Parts: sequence; structure tokens; C-alpha cells
Amino acid sequence: MNLNSKLVALNKIFNVYTEFADTINTACKKYCSVCCTRDVIMTSVEGYKIIGHILSEDKIHLFERIKASSALKRFQPKITINGLADLCKEEDDLPEVIKTLIGKCPLLINNTCSVYPDRPFACRCFISIENCAENGCAIIDDFVLTVNNIFLQVIEHIDQDGFTGNLTDISLFLESAQNRENLLAGKFINQPSFLTNNHPLKILMIPPEHRDRAQPILKALKNITY
Repeated sequence: MNLNSKLVALNKIFNVYTEFADTINTACKKYCSVCCTRDVIMTSVEGYKIIGHILSEDKIHLFERIKASSALKRFQPKITINGLADLCKEEDDLPEVIKTLIGKCPLLINNTCSVYPDRPFACRCFISIENCAENGCAIIDDFVLTVNNIFLQVIEHIDQDGFTGNLTDISLFLESAQNRENLLAGKFINQPSFLTNNHPLKILMIPPEHRDRAQPILKALKNITY
């Protein structure tokens, strides 16, 4: 799938999720930014979408904030969610997750997202039914977590020849016009080791108790054309 088709599919996937999220009574609102950390993980197609926003909206100054963030410790995944699903299927050992100190997202300015219309899915799906600042943590329904994983797996699937990484790392990598051109042309990209290759979706991680309830969402995602 070429990059333009991926972007079309990504927007449609986002729309399906918005319809789902609108059915949930959440505590999320503008200026509520406790969840806006520098540990956001996204795919290369989502990164391309963000860079497009930065360039088209003349927000080049954001690159300086992202570069400053690159000097700070952050979560850099060694495996993608579809890679994790493959390991679970084979009952292999899962990689150890090294926790990092939580810090603010470099794209967060005055408690608002500077690329909000084009924010990645990881930001869209973090929805809590209670105020995180007041409660001390997010409260997320188990079914919502299952749905979030479905969407994360599908997004990686449409970008299966791309890569996954921390928002800071992918944004800086795609700041390069040459890297963006190669991605757009579907050329091989020798990305840094801290960016992880994506995988096709082979098995969905849906608990038995959620399978029936998830069917309408699965149908909506299956019907997406691009």
C-alpha cells in the first residue's frame, strides 16, 4: 500500500474510533494534559501525518522543542503490538519493558496539543472516565482497552512496511526531507535502531468475553476502503 493510501485509510480508522469514543462518557477535556507525556508511541504513517501538519501550518519552531526532548530519557519500544501478538500466539517470552521517568510531550504548549487535529492514535485512545489529575491515574474500562488494542493492531497492519517508535524519534527522523521522500516513494529506509519494523496483523488480541461486543467495530474496520 502506498503512503497516500495509508493516509486515507488512517483517517477513516480515526473516524471509526471517534464514533466509538463518542459513546463513552469520559472526563477528558481541553487543558487536561496529564496523559500528554513524551512516551507517546506511533507508526511512521502517523509521524508523516504530524510532520505534514507542522510544515503546512508553519509550525517549524516545533522541531526545536522535539530536538530538545531528544536529549531526555524516553520509552523506545523494542517490539510493536503486532509483534507482541505474534509472541503471545507462539507463547514465547515477552521482552522486558524498561520504565522511564514521565515527562511532558514536546508538542504540548500551554497544556494544549499543538498538532491536535493530526495527533497520533495513542493520544486519541487514552480516554479516562475519571479526572486523571484528581484521581492520580486514568480509569479505563477493560473493553475500551481491548478496542484500543484492535485499532493499534490495524493501524500497524496498514503500515506494515513502515516502522514504530517514540514520537520524538520518528518526528526527528521524518524532519529530513529525504527521509520523507523515500517514505512517500516506498523506497527502502535504513532507519535508526531505536525505530522498530512493523508487522502485518496475524491474530487479534481480543479476550473471549469481548468478542461478541467487538463485532460491530471489527465490521466497520473491515469495510474501510482506500
